[in-house]
Amino acid sequence: MKKILANDGISQSGVTALEAAGYEVITTKVAQEQLENYINENQISGLLVRSATTVRKDLIDACPSLKLIGRGGVGMDNIDVDYARDKGLHVINTPAASSASVAELVFAHLFTGVRYLYDSNRNMPLDGDTKFKDLKKNYAKGAELRGKTLGIIGFGRIGQAVAKIAIGCGMNVLAHDKYTEAASLQLDFFDGRSMDFEIKTIAMDEVLQKSDFITLHVPAQKDYVIGKAEMDQMKAGAALINAARGGVIDEVALIDALDNGKLSFAGLDTFEEEPKPAIKVLMNPKVSLTPHIGAATQEAQDRIGTELADQIVSLLG
Repeated sequence: MKKILANDGISQSGVTALEAAGYEVITTKVAQEQLENYINENQISGLLVRSATTVRKDLIDACPSLKLIGRGGVGMDNIDVDYARDKGLHVINTPAASSASVAELVFAHLFTGVRYLYDSNRNMPLDGDTKFKDLKKNYAKGAELRGKTLGIIGFGRIGQAVAKIAIGCGMNVLAHDKYTEAASLQLDFFDGRSMDFEIKTIAMDEVLQKSDFITLHVPAQKDYVIGKAEMDQMKAGAALINAARGGVIDEVALIDALDNGKLSFAGLDTFEEEPKPAIKVLMNPKVSLTPHIGAATQEAQDRIGTELADQIVSLLG
């Protein structure tokens, strides 16, 4: 019986599908330094990870039983993908499964920002019973998203899912992507009707200069996508959301921009120094914070598990 180690977990729907196809699914969490021995001792055929486990060249070389590496989610920067494929391993991910969940989290941060929830949720428990009127005054200058412009940097599946929600909220959408010139979006409504929107991507400078809010949906890379120079181009009072990867925003420049009033707020789900984000980021009163939970919904995890199982059965038999 072929064995699959889901080291960072897998949904029950994925386990059920794999077991029905004759696989043994192991969900024991194995420490990174013990992974090589565990895989070899148990003759693991497939290793499934999320963001917690890394699969580098040394592990690939040391584990001849491995035939497949799967990433539950989109980004595969924790896997030496090209090396593994050169060695004849299958490397798979689930790029479509979590798009809706990440997109909704982006809007959770946006709504939190424009209505000061990031601050009121900190201060109401402390002062709500004694300074209610003062707090009400503090948060009385909120804004609506309707009619505002959302700039989307990276217009793949997740960026397009974000655009769909933005359109539903009555926002104007501007998008930039190095590899996509245009995208056709189909919005499906509750009564069975649908509507198509064509969005053409534009230069990044134009997105930065014209947007009230910027959200990033790009893979991890060597250089910052948004640094001081890019923040300087943004509108005064604009806001920045990162539910993509830590390191695509210069956090030092971000904190400066928040402190000097250039930016009104930021929403961060990912951080440069995960899993120990910088204290200055965590403590800044203008940042809405979540601990890398973009894909952490029951629905997304069910889709991820099922998609992984389908691909494994297709590739390994």
